[in-house]
This record gives sequence, C-alpha cells and structure tokens, in this order.
Amino acid sequence: MALTESTMVNIGTPAPDFNLTDTMSGAKLNYDDVKGSKGTLVYFICNHCPYVIHTIEELVDVANDYEERGIGAVAISSNDVEKYPVDSPDNMEAFALNNLFTFPYLYDETQEVARAYDAACTPDIYLFDGQGKLYYRGRLDDSRPRSGKPVTGTDLRAALDDLLAGKPSPEKQYPSAGCGIKWKE
Repeated sequence: MALTESTMVNIGTPAPDFNLTDTMSGAKLNYDDVKGSKGTLVYFICNHCPYVIHTIEELVDVANDYEERGIGAVAISSNDVEKYPVDSPDNMEAFALNNLFTFPYLYDETQEVARAYDAACTPDIYLFDGQGKLYYRGRLDDSRPRSGKPVTGTDLRAALDDLLAGKPSPEKQYPSAGCGIKWKE
C-alpha cells in the first residue's frame, strides 16, 4: 500500500453537502444532520488501512472530547467494496461498534462525496467552522505505524482549540498521510 498524502484544499472552502446512509442506523444523513454548532469534523477512513487502524482510537477520542464543546463529527468510507469487501457497509457497522463510534459512519458508494471533498487518503481529516467553512485539513499528529511515536492527536486538537478560541486558521498545516482511497475503475 503506497503512502498517499491528503490534498490540501483551500482554507475557507465550503463543506460539500452529502446524502449518505449511516451504516449503524440505516438513516440517510446530510451535512446539516451531523454538523456541530461550533464546527464539524469529517473523517474519510476505511476499515482495513493500517494508518486508520493505528489512529482510530484517537480519532474517536477527539470526536468524543469535543462533542460537548459544539463540534459534530462524521466518518465516511468511500472505498471500492467490490475489490475491498472488508470495507463493506456490514463490516463498517462492525468496525464502528468495535471502536465505540459515537458518531455516524457513512458509506459513499458512488465515491462522489470523496471527490467533492477532494479526499485522497485514509485517514483524511477536515475541520469546518460553525459556518461550514474549511478551517483545518491535515494530519492528526506526526505518528505513523511503526514510527515509534505515540498517537496524541496534537495537531488536530490544537486546531480544534484554536477554532473554539476564535483564533484564525493555523498557518502551518501538514497533510494527513495513509492509504490512498480505493477508487472504482
């Protein structure tokens, strides 16, 4: 699996809307259904990527820690399930339950949502402000599988704290990195 970095979409870009099925509830959800009053985290992840597996506990912890402070969260999987059946909706539900998700895990079957967000890898992390404008896009922290560095969520947590404090978007943002999204041919 080749390491792929996220596309650094322009700060201020509006959050693309979506209408996707939540693999846990079966409900169709859109951006307004998942957004928080002060901001929204959008994670592009999948079930099998070693980079996601390495960070999933902290991704969930970050979402939980900031939920009470007005930050909504959602995870989306856009991988081709024909070639990667481990990423199927049934397996997504099991993955979410096993990892104690408290936020929806949506299936992007057509991959249109990943394209609208310009998502490139898993995990690919976006933080939008309360008006739905991109505030942060990039990495959770500098830990990678087998790097020996602990997963701390430092970069994302700092961006969330800055957003909640009313500070401008962080000037220096590093791309996330992980497995490339498994596009359909």
